[in-house]
Amino acid sequence: MFSQFRPAIVLMLALTVITGIAYPLAVTGIAQAVFPHQANGSLIERDGRVLGSALIGQAFKEDRYFHGRPSATTTTDPNDPTRTVPLPYNAANSGGSNLAPTAKALVERVRDDVAAVREGDMPVPADLVTTSASGLDPDISPAAAAFQVARVAKARGLPEDRVRGLIAGAASERMFGVLGERRVNVLALNLALDALQ
Repeated sequence: MFSQFRPAIVLMLALTVITGIAYPLAVTGIAQAVFPHQANGSLIERDGRVLGSALIGQAFKEDRYFHGRPSATTTTDPNDPTRTVPLPYNAANSGGSNLAPTAKALVERVRDDVAAVREGDMPVPADLVTTSASGLDPDISPAAAAFQVARVAKARGLPEDRVRGLIAGAASERMFGVLGERRVNVLALNLALDALQ
């Protein structure tokens, strides 16, 4: 009877070693050798201090900084474990709000966000008032960045043309010219602003 179980046990142990140990170690080793920056989280450092990741958005609230997309990520309420509370850009709980486009809560939040960011008669770019599917998107469209130029330039005492130049320099093109959209990494743009001062 053991002779019937023996091949199954040997195969299970062999596949556990191959798929559970050897393969992950090989992939990690290749990633560390070929793409070490990306494999370690695409962290942005200044003076030996980690400021954030190029892959995860951050909540910038001050007028002197460009603001990213809203984030729908949450965490467990410390006072009531059966509920959740908002925690923007929570990488441990990536996800969207899962609200339907007609959901009253979503419509009210977007309307309130539009009222909060509106400046004059300019139409508000959609990505400044809608969350991404992951809730962690670090990028905004060039139009969303351009929409914020007057506020940022005024708060920093900079000419608007200089701030527009930073946006042009920070904009990333479509991958291979066809995949995705043009985008601006908010953290990189804000760090470029800080470098001017």
